[in-house]
Amino acid sequence: MESATLPIEHGHHGEPHGPPDANESSRIDKQTLGILLFIVSEVMLFGAFFASYFFLRVVVDPAAWPPHPYELPVPVAGVNTAILVSSSFTVHYALESIRCGNRQGMKLGLLLTWILGATFLFIQINEYAHLGFSARDLSFGSIFYSLTGLHGAHVFVGLMLLSFATIRAFRGHFGPDAKDHLGVEVPGIYWHFVDVMWIIVYVSVYIL
Repeated sequence: MESATLPIEHGHHGEPHGPPDANESSRIDKQTLGILLFIVSEVMLFGAFFASYFFLRVVVDPAAWPPHPYELPVPVAGVNTAILVSSSFTVHYALESIRCGNRQGMKLGLLLTWILGATFLFIQINEYAHLGFSARDLSFGSIFYSLTGLHGAHVFVGLMLLSFATIRAFRGHFGPDAKDHLGVEVPGIYWHFVDVMWIIVYVSVYIL
């Protein structure tokens, strides 16, 4: 039995009709889209933890927060917040530098961002060592360590991404072309997300 062959209609320029390839029809790079979708999923994860936090604080134990005799080092956390917020400016500087072809500025920005992020994580670990309570102390201790620890884990992941980007930068990778500096832009997007989430954690847990 002979198979029927359908003629392919061509346009005015001899190109076949039909939708273009998926990558060509997208206005956003697939790596950028991937990190944005990942961030959306992480926002939902943080949302679940925040829902638990506010439920415990408002419904289960609406008394003084933190409960007596526990205290939170608000000034130390404030300094740590300033450090992490500063790292958003340095990673933005790194990206803007490579967009302008300034490789030295990119290297400096990435290195400073890594140092600030590592400093934040070190201070947070040191804070844990001197808090005087653990995750086993009441629901307060459990949700405090869960929420801040979740964010700390994200900072660690961000530092890994920044490490790879920094190593590549010092090896001469990346350029001013849009697709040549995705290795800086994608970690930068993730790092901004980490910074924003910490501001929300800091305000919710330490200030309110």
